[in-house]
Amino acid sequence: MIKVTVLYGHPTDPAAFESYYSSSHMPLVGKISGISKAEVTKFLPGPDGSKPEYYRMAELWFDTPAAMQEALGSPEGKATTDDLANFASGGVKMLVGEVG
Repeated sequence: MIKVTVLYGHPTDPAAFESYYSSSHMPLVGKISGISKAEVTKFLPGPDGSKPEYYRMAELWFDTPAAMQEALGSPEGKATTDDLANFASGGVKMLVGEVG
């Protein structure tokens, strides 16, 4: 199983981020064939009240590396990746790993 983790930095306008993320970006993610599982997290302050390092995280699971490459290389995958520039004002880090 392959997992793509997307870490979003703190946006300049959290309300605008949330609105766009839910109404525009996530519907694009939903159009990508080959995703086995998708999960999103909005981080909270730490136990000591400290600001989390990242604002949000998205995790996308794929059955194989080839399935990931096919999905993210598809027109829908490219449209989703290209869309990051439209709302991710705090920056984005993407990590790919093998689960297991």
